[in-house]
Amino acid sequence: IWYQGESNAGNPSNYDKLLKALILDWRTKWKTIEAPFLFVQLANFMDYTMMPVESSWAQLRNNQRKALELPYTAMTVITDCGEWNDIHPLNKKEVGLRLSLAAKKLAYNENTVVYSGPLYESAKTDGDKIIVSFSHTGSGLMSMDDEPLRYFAIAGEDKKFVWANATIDGRNVIVWNDKIKEPKYIRYNWADNPEGNLYNKEGLPASVFSNE
Repeated sequence: IWYQGESNAGNPSNYDKLLKALILDWRTKWKTIEAPFLFVQLANFMDYTMMPVESSWAQLRNNQRKALELPYTAMTVITDCGEWNDIHPLNKKEVGLRLSLAAKKLAYNENTVVYSGPLYESAKTDGDKIIVSFSHTGSGLMSMDDEPLRYFAIAGEDKKFVWANATIDGRNVIVWNDKIKEPKYIRYNWADNPEGNLYNKEGLPASVFSNE
């Protein structure tokens, strides 16, 4: 179980490569190429933002997500467990519970366990909308607080992101902003301290993502 990354937030661009190299090196040294490797995505931290912004913490979380390209890995998302003024989340019980779900799946082969929240799979443009597909949807996608989905942002070719409307359609989320006629880029939960509310019905939050 690996929980690290805060010290890399100042230079997040190559974190996925570093994490993959670490995993492969340990597996090689231990001669256990299928050793389960569970890691925790950085928690929410620092001030809230009212408008879409650049965020090195979001970029690092997104690069943590990319490490899932390696087999026998799992990522626990905890962007709903942190504190704005404390880099160490107080709600460690929930972090442990979510990690235990991943352990049941990867280490103990309990194949019916839903152990991850929704993960970005692909995005395609359909007119003035972007349709995002997810894996790990469990028994379905939902808004955790029954409010409209939030913290989706889209942009055209200029990459000037604005908040977007979003609605669930099966395993997909349809995203749009009436002012963006030709959307190309999409982000979710792209902030130091995001407040996105996309979950699966098992109560696990979706990971930050960007298609840039």
